[in-house]
Amino acid sequence: MLLDGKVALVTGAARGLGWGISRALGQAGGKICITDISDAELDRARTDLLADGTDVLSLHLDAAELDAFQDVVRQVVERWGRLDVVVHNAIYMPLIMFEDLSPELWWRQLHVSLGGLFNAARASWDVMEAQGGGHIIGIASGSSLRGYRKEVAYCTAKHGQEGFVKSLALEAEPYNIALNTVGPGKTIKPTRMTWEELDATPAEEKAEWADPVELGKGFVWLASQPPGRFSGLRFDAGVIADTVNREGYDFEFAPEKVTLYTEDMVARRKWRAEYTD
Repeated sequence: MLLDGKVALVTGAARGLGWGISRALGQAGGKICITDISDAELDRARTDLLADGTDVLSLHLDAAELDAFQDVVRQVVERWGRLDVVVHNAIYMPLIMFEDLSPELWWRQLHVSLGGLFNAARASWDVMEAQGGGHIIGIASGSSLRGYRKEVAYCTAKHGQEGFVKSLALEAEPYNIALNTVGPGKTIKPTRMTWEELDATPAEEKAEWADPVELGKGFVWLASQPPGRFSGLRFDAGVIADTVNREGYDFEFAPEKVTLYTEDMVARRKWRAEYTD
């Protein structure tokens, strides 16, 4: 399988997109560490991965805590001897107007989203450097490029992730470590919706949301690429999944086959080709 021998760590994996990414990576042959702050929902996710036949490790993690993140990475390496992919999917996203946004809520959102991506990179960096490379992936959205009411902190964090990826990708290049963001590329269920709420949702409403395991194919494709090939770029999982379903995982690359934002991808690749220190 495409990810045989690979080890991946996914934050915010107890439900939704993180759950789907984890299952897809496992179904592709990867060994998967799933993490979340919700232990009960994490147990359900673990059961699903085990049913797929995935070799899975389930660990409690608040992605905003660097020491905790480093401990999770240590346990992953102790179990499997390496760490090839980290997907930072965890998010804290209360929808709130700026005038009601307390400093505590502001910093909590930034610490989980943007701080969590920093922690993912810091905690896995030495491992990936020593083993000769790896992939560090954040989650993009429309809020990575645009602004929305009631999303001041969320949009700030998502914009920040893009700057983090663009810059660190340059420094990571000598170590064969790739930095990317991947957006869903299709409509997904509301982030805050629990399993219980999802189970109670009418089938016709759920039919409007993309299958997160299907979207996970986008992450499988990216994780299977040589780290130096596409570092610094933003992708969209739904677009990649459609391409994979149409042409297979070994499709001939073109920006329109992997992202909704082709102009941005072309501009980033041009910038990298012309960039010098």
